[in-house]
Amino acid sequence: MTTEVTPTPQSPRPVPAVSPQLPPHERTARRTRRVDVAGLRRIRRAAFLGGAPRHSVPDAIEHLARAHRRHHPRAPLEVLGEAYRLAEAAHRGQFRKSGDPYITHPVAVTLILAELGAGTTTLTASLLHDTVEDTEVTLEEVRERFGPGVGHLVDGVTKLEKVDWGAAAEPETFRKMLVAAGSDVRVMAIKLADRLHNMRTLGVMRPEKQARIARVTRDVLIPLAERLGVQALKTELEDLVFAILHPEEHRRAMDLIRARAGHPDPLEGVAERVRAVLREAGIAAEVRIRPRHVFSVHRVLTKRGALSPHDFGRLLILVEEKADCYGVLGELHTCFSPVVSEFKDFIATPKFNLYQSLHTAIVDDAGEEPGGVAEVLVRTHRMHRVAEAGVVALPHAEADPAVDPGGGEGEAGERPDWLSRLLEWQREARDPDTFWTELREELSEDREIVVFDEDEPHRSAAGPTGLDPADPGPLHLPVGATCVDAAYARHGRRAHACVGARVNGRLVPLGTPLGDGDTVRLLLLPESEPVPGPGADWLEHARTPAARLAIRAWAADRPAPDPVAPREAAPARSRRRPCAGADVRPAPLPGGSGGSPGTTPAGAPAPGVNGDEGVATETGIVVEGPRGAVPADRVRLARCCTPVPADEVTAFPVRGGGVTVHRESCPAACRMARSGRSAVPVRWRDTATGCRVTLHAEALGRPHLLAELTEALAEHGASVLSAEVEPPQERRVRHTYTLRLPDARELPRLMRAMRGVPGVYDVVRALRTGA
Repeated sequence: MTTEVTPTPQSPRPVPAVSPQLPPHERTARRTRRVDVAGLRRIRRAAFLGGAPRHSVPDAIEHLARAHRRHHPRAPLEVLGEAYRLAEAAHRGQFRKSGDPYITHPVAVTLILAELGAGTTTLTASLLHDTVEDTEVTLEEVRERFGPGVGHLVDGVTKLEKVDWGAAAEPETFRKMLVAAGSDVRVMAIKLADRLHNMRTLGVMRPEKQARIARVTRDVLIPLAERLGVQALKTELEDLVFAILHPEEHRRAMDLIRARAGHPDPLEGVAERVRAVLREAGIAAEVRIRPRHVFSVHRVLTKRGALSPHDFGRLLILVEEKADCYGVLGELHTCFSPVVSEFKDFIATPKFNLYQSLHTAIVDDAGEEPGGVAEVLVRTHRMHRVAEAGVVALPHAEADPAVDPGGGEGEAGERPDWLSRLLEWQREARDPDTFWTELREELSEDREIVVFDEDEPHRSAAGPTGLDPADPGPLHLPVGATCVDAAYARHGRRAHACVGARVNGRLVPLGTPLGDGDTVRLLLLPESEPVPGPGADWLEHARTPAARLAIRAWAADRPAPDPVAPREAAPARSRRRPCAGADVRPAPLPGGSGGSPGTTPAGAPAPGVNGDEGVATETGIVVEGPRGAVPADRVRLARCCTPVPADEVTAFPVRGGGVTVHRESCPAACRMARSGRSAVPVRWRDTATGCRVTLHAEALGRPHLLAELTEALAEHGASVLSAEVEPPQERRVRHTYTLRLPDARELPRLMRAMRGVPGVYDVVRALRTGA
């Protein structure tokens, strides 16, 4: 059978880019005419008259067998013949809406995969992929005749019955397929080829059904093709969807391509000069011109506003070895004027879908249209096969000699990280609509970042605030993910206990977006403490379905607070969590405002009333004078100097009838005294009471400094209310801690212990708290 392309083992081109001279519908029609004339005659004859003798490959799949042998010369063909005969007999009498025998569909799907280089197991399952769904053949029969591997693939692509599942049939079918792909990613390869052939023949459907299928293809199947790296399928699917959903824009792009087709291609001259440069340098390379497909032309047009003659294609340079890629790059940047901003090295840092290439651009100064910029891709032949066919082109872990000797396949290889994440969160999305919405949202994120765990070799393996030592690998997250997403990706529901995060050595809010290559440490409460649950703003910061679903599940399991009694509910809320940010601050004390310490609820009795001497408040301050002269809940410790018991203190009245207590040496207190404001006499009731204090530690930066300082704080019973580490300057760093001490008399001892940490050269009380 004559096919549209004849791929070679070195550079498969199973689904070529759209021809510049023809729109997709004309190209599809021409392909269909060729298939009808050259191939469907044999397929129809086999469908109506029966297959060939069992000892040979049936005529209807000779073209398929040849395509398979081009990639796998030693592949067994008998199993393909047997699978075809079963499928042809099962589908006999069934027809597609186009009028063609139904067997033409699985054969066409299998041909797409064969041209991509898929192995025998995949092709066998592809021939049988509709038998269990649409015929009397059972899954047990498929497993019995072709083995569990083929059975698993066929089961994974078999749709759920709409009669049984109703509107949930489509999302649940995709869920079933993705779960099956978790153990063998080839399930999705078959589904993509199946959808591509259906999209090619979609013209017989009603316009509204075409649009519905195209939208699902755009939102789910094309992103899956991108993540699997199957660019050959992705590009044609994009063009077919583009023509259906955006016919005007598609027509405009096609008009530009047709108009350009009548003129000389300036890339031809650039390609010739590049070939001459590489020959002179002694680098064996194949230089091709790779035309842009229709949707790519539209994308460039939208981005740049206008197209130059060089924008209708790109140069593709193929070499044998990875080192030659960089040799080519050096010659291009030496002999041509490079556009530095266009350089990207996807060989050193491959994309998440296994794609590897060097991208650059050079200025065409010597052509007929000088000044144009030619984009260039440089890769090896193997990289090119993977770029076109993705996971289909990769060998699997263990060959199964019973089914696939020499067929290039066996059991499925390692599961991609993005698929592992998807399988994790889909368990939480029990509702089909929720799953369908979150799946589309997840697949719309087409770029990833890699975030690394902060190296903490000194922490205990069972440390409750550290990262899980059993899973120290990097996290793969979508661009824009925050520390909230990292917490749920690493710890699952344990992330409900997250109280802060440290990114690149700095404490940051949990809503902070992460960048590629960042190091992060997530701070969790010990497992022995009650889990406070997600903060109120976490859902706004969550970008991944795993985080959103877990946060919503927590909220759904707990009743909303009673709005009738907000005063009674406030203390419970305040005790839930210090903060959703990096400053691990305390919640306000009961009745407090804005996190200020030392206040009591309005109307509550003041603790420790000391007769006629005055009023003793939770701050430990006694206001001199008759009882009730200053309400107990109006006495506050100044944040500018954070006085503690044993400090010499003074106080000044503030608006609202309150009193603010300062250290006598506080600059703010001195200014108020100089301005003539009257001081209120106050004193400490007991120097053995607890206190809140802010300390600055000046140190020379070194590894594990933060851990050793916090260890010193813990040994002296200090509770860290907030902490901040400023960026180092000339190797000097400044740590700021706001602490609560159970006994103020421990403060000098604590400061001496902090000064004893190696690298710390000064510890001082803050004149202004960061809390």
